[in-house]
Formats: sequence, structure tokens, C-alpha cells
Amino acid sequence: MIPILDLSKQYAELKTDLEKEVLKVMSSGQYILGENVKKFEKSFAEYNGVKHALGVASGTDALHLALRALEIGYGDEVITVAFTFIATVEAISYVGATPVFADINPDTFNFDPVELEKKITPRTKAIIPVHLYGQPVDMAPILEIAKKYNLFVVEDCAQSIGAKYKNTKTGSLGDIGCFSFFPTKNLGAFGDGGLVTTNSEYLYNKMMSLRNHGSKVRYYHGELGLNSRLDEIQAAVLNVKFPHIDKWNAKRREAAYYYNELFKDVEEIQTPKELKDTYCVYHQYTIKAPARDQLVESLKQKGVMAMVYYPVPVHLQKAYCFLKQNEGSLPKTEYATKLVLSLPIFPEITREQQNKVAEAVKSSLLELSSKI
Repeated sequence: MIPILDLSKQYAELKTDLEKEVLKVMSSGQYILGENVKKFEKSFAEYNGVKHALGVASGTDALHLALRALEIGYGDEVITVAFTFIATVEAISYVGATPVFADINPDTFNFDPVELEKKITPRTKAIIPVHLYGQPVDMAPILEIAKKYNLFVVEDCAQSIGAKYKNTKTGSLGDIGCFSFFPTKNLGAFGDGGLVTTNSEYLYNKMMSLRNHGSKVRYYHGELGLNSRLDEIQAAVLNVKFPHIDKWNAKRREAAYYYNELFKDVEEIQTPKELKDTYCVYHQYTIKAPARDQLVESLKQKGVMAMVYYPVPVHLQKAYCFLKQNEGSLPKTEYATKLVLSLPIFPEITREQQNKVAEAVKSSLLELSSKI
């Protein structure tokens, strides 16, 4: 079986350094907010071109803390997309605000700025663009709209570390950037982990307090906060992996372009589209194809793992039935969820594996078309 992602090869490459650094933390007796976290925060801020970076417990917490720091709450609305992992929207609900969904550009699966502006009301306080699959959102019109209506911009960069929009890294374009280091991400820890970025001294200090029970001085709590701290072991793992991220992203791009070449004459498939002046890091290589569910099953029978990110858009999830958004309310989003599937992609994938994936896709499509 060719997996959607193979982390064992990455571990084998870095095994000695990873184990050495993790054992060093274990023997140090310092497990929370120590030197490894400080080092990672400093390195990340420099890499991303921002003044501040703050390690937190998860990507979900990063979004939650960002909205808390911006004092968004009950009665407020936050506009985002329904074509995303539910964590994006959960964070809005955690602070008591109402999620409002704008439809997507069907080629990039990201915000359609025209659809976004239609959703703004006097209650709108923020926009959360999601850089899905590693493809940066077209941020210029988003930022223009935000300025026009005096709205905050919180970037969901869970899948886009190292991605660039007009030569500027995602997570440095809005008020706050939110990253995830879940193990399957382009830069993954050995468990949950996250980080927020900002150029605002005020927001940085606010989030620093919020991540630590609302405390700036030990045992003195100025507000209700969270327990959301990136721990030392995860930071040690990330410090070992971090210097490799640009190389790994470049290899993902090479793999994506090779897939594009393999599928260039397959009319049934729409391969990923990159916006002009962007640097996509291909967290997923996501195509659109007919008879998607049958295709996924056929690929599995042929030894190829394919995944669907995401089969049900957030506005149609049972957890959000209280919003009373019926099927048909976001037609481009809903249509895309019926067609998308992601093929195996990771820095270490071989051309031989990609050839096998492409052959399996082509033969499966031929078999399925003969049954129609």
C-alpha cells in the first residue's frame, strides 16, 4: 500500500538527533516553557518575517487564543469558509461568536473575495482566511475588504507553513497567524502543537497571558485564560525538524509538478491550480474527479491510499445544525466536497510510487467509466 503520508522515512533520516534532543529534555527536569520553546519561537519569528511567535498547545488553540486576544465574543460574527477542518469554525464558537460562511473559488478551494464581501454585516468583526492544502489565499482583496470595513484578519495557516503570497509568508499578512504542528503537517511534532504569529506587541502580550491561565506574574491572574503551552519535548522535536522545512516543501512541489505531468492528458481530472505570485507547499495534492467515492475504493484495492479532505462541509455538519443552513446555501463548496480526493504526497515519495499512483488512477477511471 502506498500511504497518503509516510512519516517513518522522515523519522529514520533524523532519528539520531531527534532521540538525543528528546532524551536531553527528559533528563533536564524542565518540561514546560523552557529553552527549547524559546528557541523555536525565536527561529519561527525570524523565518516567518514577524516580530513575535508564541508556542501553544495546538492549532485549534492558536485560533481560539487569537480570537480571544482580539476580544471577539457574543454578538459578533466571524466570516470564514465551510470547506475546512472543523477546528477553524470551532474556535469561533468557543468565544461565543457566530460563524458566517462565504463560498469558495472552486479552482483553489479558498475564499472567493466577492462572496466574502456579500456576507459582511454591522456585526462582523473578523475574517479567517484558510490557506487550504498549502495554497495561499488571494490575500490582497481580503486585506482590502478588511481595511474598508475595519475588520481583523486571522490567518489559518495550519496547512501552509512556508507558503508565500507575493513573496510574503502566510501568517505575516493579517493581524494574527495560526499554525498547527499536528504530526501529519508539513512540519509536524510527535503530538499536538501550535503557534501564533503577530507584529503587534499588544496582541503578543495578550496571547502570552491567555495561554498561561491569564497570568503575567505567577499566581496573579488578570483574566480568565487557558492552559495552552507548547511543551518542551514537542519544541525539541520541532527544533530538529525546522531547518529542513524549506527542503521538504520544495520536494513536495517537485512531486506535485510530476503528478501534474502524469495527469496532463487525463480529461476527467482537474489537477491543483496555483494562483499567480504564490508559492504553494502542497500539504495535500488534491484533485477533482468524477465518481469520487468509487475511485477512492478502487485505488485502495490497487494498493493506493487516497483520502477525502473534506467529505462534509462544516455548515452541513450535525454540530452546526443550529445555524440552519440547508444544502444549496454554498453551492461551490458543496459541489467541491463531492469531487475532491487527495493522493499520496510527502517529501520522500519516489517517482516509482507516483507512477504507480497515476497508473492506478487512470485504470480505475477507465474501469468506472465502462460501468456507467
